[in-house]
Amino acid sequence: MTLAEPLPGDAASGVAGAAPGQPEWSTPGACCPTGAAATFARTGGLARFVTEAEDGLKRVDLLVPGVHCAACIQRIEEVLPKTPGVRSARVNLSLRRVSATFDPAAAEPEDVVEALARIGYPARPFDSRAMRDAERDGEGRDLLARLAVAGFAMMNVMLLSVSVWSGATDATRDLLHWVSALIALPATAFAGVPFFRSALGVLRHGHVNMDVPISLALILAGGVSLVEVADGGAHAYFDAAVSLCFFLLLGRVLDHGARRHARLAAAELGGLQAHSATVVSEGGVRRVVAVEDLRPGDLIEVAAGERASADGRVIEGASDLDRSMITGESRPEPAAVGAEVHAGVLNLSAPLLVEATATGDDTALAGIARMIQAAEGARTRYVDWALRAAKIYVPVVHLAAALTFAAWLFAGADLREAVLIAAAVLIITCPCALGLAAPAVHAAAGGRLFRAGVFLKDGAALERLADVDVAVFDKTGTLTTGEPTLVEAPEAPEAWSAARALAQVSRHPFSRALAAAAEARGLSAAPARSLKEVPGCGVEGEIGGRPARLGRADWCGAEAAASDGSAVWLRLGEDAPVRFGFEDPLRADAAATIAALKARGLEIKLISGDAEAAVASAASAAGIADWRAGATPADKVALLEGLAAEGRTVLMVGDGINDAPALAAAAASISPASAADVSRAAAGMALAGSRLAPVVVALDVARAAKRRVFENFAFAALYNACAVPLAALGFVTPLIAALAMSGSSIVVTLNALRMRRAGRAAEAVGAAPAAAPAAAPVPAPGLAAGSAPGLAAGSVQGGSA
Repeated sequence: MTLAEPLPGDAASGVAGAAPGQPEWSTPGACCPTGAAATFARTGGLARFVTEAEDGLKRVDLLVPGVHCAACIQRIEEVLPKTPGVRSARVNLSLRRVSATFDPAAAEPEDVVEALARIGYPARPFDSRAMRDAERDGEGRDLLARLAVAGFAMMNVMLLSVSVWSGATDATRDLLHWVSALIALPATAFAGVPFFRSALGVLRHGHVNMDVPISLALILAGGVSLVEVADGGAHAYFDAAVSLCFFLLLGRVLDHGARRHARLAAAELGGLQAHSATVVSEGGVRRVVAVEDLRPGDLIEVAAGERASADGRVIEGASDLDRSMITGESRPEPAAVGAEVHAGVLNLSAPLLVEATATGDDTALAGIARMIQAAEGARTRYVDWALRAAKIYVPVVHLAAALTFAAWLFAGADLREAVLIAAAVLIITCPCALGLAAPAVHAAAGGRLFRAGVFLKDGAALERLADVDVAVFDKTGTLTTGEPTLVEAPEAPEAWSAARALAQVSRHPFSRALAAAAEARGLSAAPARSLKEVPGCGVEGEIGGRPARLGRADWCGAEAAASDGSAVWLRLGEDAPVRFGFEDPLRADAAATIAALKARGLEIKLISGDAEAAVASAASAAGIADWRAGATPADKVALLEGLAAEGRTVLMVGDGINDAPALAAAAASISPASAADVSRAAAGMALAGSRLAPVVVALDVARAAKRRVFENFAFAALYNACAVPLAALGFVTPLIAALAMSGSSIVVTLNALRMRRAGRAAEAVGAAPAAAPAAAPVPAPGLAAGSAPGLAAGSVQGGSA
């Protein structure tokens, strides 16, 4: 069993011994631990999961599978700080993580685990293995299976109920009722397990959550129906039980899917971390160690094609590095002696010897992961509303049913009648309409966005997108295509043939673009020999008996200042070097998308890790006046936090690994299809295809969804305000209550389906791309010649950034 998998037998009330080879915290049946699962860490098992916090405090992060609603959050955050030595607790519902800070002089991490166990929330350490195993979604499969059973039973019981409603009497009616009971009771018992288990767990520890009234309604609907059938009564309410179960499970499935997507960001980022390193000791002896055993000062050999395992600086060798996780730029950058290397950076060309300066949690990669986790743990106003509603709704529902029962008994009604009326109150007030108000809209909006080429991963992101008033764009790979395009080249066919001969042996993006352009022109490669790639410089060989080089300006004998953008230079023998210039063109509909967002009242900003000239040119072409160049991942997060402090609601659109913290920190975030995996995981939405126009569609759909959600909430509130008094006064039978409850759900769902028409006007944005500007030898859409992003000195280009 892995730490990420749900514990088997969560419904068990006791704790069995751990299976051989299992850690004690993964003991089966640990829903409400009273023994080993609550005290396992006294052996020191939690020590490595404790980190430093502010003011001398410690922090422990725990995975709590039992957290699934606002009442759970409220209970944990109120109770844990009352534990001696525990200062604060914060619950991340998406990750099911509880972060607790404590005074190490007064408490231990084991105290936090035991405090959680006492209130019915078993916990286990939250670590990287749990995140890497996030795709093992046993809980999601379980919910889907229960949803399928409830749906199948609901359809069959409804068909039988139609016959009863059509006038079946006496023996025929009783037979139909008994068949309905045989279908509904087992189905409700199976499908309702998530609600029963949760309600039993919290009741055992003396508090309630939203699943308590749901469980009571299911039990009363089935129990009262069974009594009625046994007595030969005219009414049964089996359809109410299975329908209620189905709709509530549907909401639970949608919620689980959203939370699971939120957990993937850290899991994807973990895939960039090397798991071992080759350490070179005195005398040149090499040994492979786990990254956890690395220490600052170690000498690490990073082979070509390998990711760096620690932050450090190069002390021997020269190569090209893919730094896209830090800079967001897909172009390789040179690395020579003294160059800085970060954990997770990919070494492309040749071996490097690196002296480690930061390892483990001190690396830049770990810092990016922490920024993502901190942003994912941020609480929105929707969660706060849910917390306040949870404090009111459950006790009010129970109080209303209890008062109704007592009042009717006091008024002289018999026990059976009082129970039926109280059951009607519970059924009619079940939070089905309220529970579906947002998920139904999000499901309909998700389908609408899917047809428009937008993949919605988080319903909360859709809510936040509706409120944005400023949009922040990354440049490379977001506003631009992220692929270099040749825009400047010599006319001489001899230069083209020689350049293709050299370029086709290199994997550098500029070389690939040059070779593709030569092939498109129908120019074959010149005969060449002795070709070799020089890391950080370019390619050299012999063509027509003359030495030939393709690469950096200074390496090819050109003046570095002669290059005003990204380029490679060709030198044949003693001839003057010639320049091949590249650009990263704007997406065809980038300018139209920016204009459409401005027309909808959004302020637009551009922030990029690229060079100033390239960012300025892209901003001018896209129509963005406010831009910033040379930004690090921390700079992007700081910009978003500054805007948030001003009361702004920010949409972040980015694609690189370096954009992932900003995507997670923004109120709403979108990544293009070409984005890095970790960025797509951190973003609330992802685009399909190469167009940016779906960003406008997403904004329009989000605003329409917000209106639909508030309409649904208003209807649900009005429904309960009218239905509860009628049920309490005895005008509503459990059957009518079930129909009213189902009817309210249908109304909410039909209103949500109006989302299918949302955002149609926005789909025309950028549908007819503007004609590409003419460029001299090689036409290319987008930026003006010479405005391509620059590279650090030493890259396979002419000139510097």
